[in-house]
Amino acid sequence: MSENRPWLVTGAGGMLGQDVLARLTAEGESAIALDRAALDLTDPDAVLRALRAHRPAVVVNCAAFTAVDDAETRESDALRVNGDGPAHLAAACAATGAFLLHLSTDYVFAGDATTPYPEDAPTAPRSAYGRTKLAGERAVLKTLPEHGYVIRTAWLYGAGGPNFVRTMIRLAGERDTVDVVDDQRGQPTWSADLAALLHTLGRGALAGTAPAGIYHGTSSGETTWYGFTREIFRLLGTDPGRVRPTTSEAFVRPAPRPAYSVLGHDRFRTAGVPPLRDWRAALAEAFPDIHDHRATQQIQPNRVQTKENPA
Repeated sequence: MSENRPWLVTGAGGMLGQDVLARLTAEGESAIALDRAALDLTDPDAVLRALRAHRPAVVVNCAAFTAVDDAETRESDALRVNGDGPAHLAAACAATGAFLLHLSTDYVFAGDATTPYPEDAPTAPRSAYGRTKLAGERAVLKTLPEHGYVIRTAWLYGAGGPNFVRTMIRLAGERDTVDVVDDQRGQPTWSADLAALLHTLGRGALAGTAPAGIYHGTSSGETTWYGFTREIFRLLGTDPGRVRPTTSEAFVRPAPRPAYSVLGHDRFRTAGVPPLRDWRAALAEAFPDIHDHRATQQIQPNRVQTKENPA
């Protein structure tokens, strides 16, 4: 089916979308890039027209309403993008025979576990953002039981946009010490690594070797935001002792953050796809490019303690 049909990437202007396009190009795939201006996912007719025009073999949906705190007062707006948008994409994929790789988030869980969440763990979102992302997951899986893939990710960073690593690099140059929460655990994940994983999963979908359903696309290992920041400072060549641990109570936000966001990777293993490498190894490789490009993006200083760029 894929010989003469391209891949299509929505949300192509974002950090992950850019890396997905770069990976597809590097792998010799034909790819169509559609950013928010090119395709309004909340318009079902526009979505169907786009897929009928481009006839993609695989759609990678990187588009999302990711303003976690804003979603608390704008849940209907978030739902249109995170819930209705994927539903429209799934319907269009069903009509055109395309596979859909849809990005989701750790926020669909309660965040109170003590061991990694398996892919089939009960969902219990505690924020408007999490509820809207869960709505998108359900729409994709219901409409595309054989062609729909939900890939949950978390703690995403990369060279193509604002994120936690960039913020910490900036603060290292501005402050003597930095206070960072040490009571939220997760898996820092490089967007370029995730992009490569998405390509591998898409090829598996086309080949019939990777079953449809839910997968977890996060790095191996785990840490806290405090531990993550200490590693960033180490890579900067500055004293990690300048990073001081604090608690979530010091950074009260409108939307609750999951205390535990570590995701298990068993489904990738059963599909014959190796899970992503340890977060430290990925950060070490990603760091030079992020550091060199840190001035090209506007950083939001009020998001130091939070999950930057959630899926």
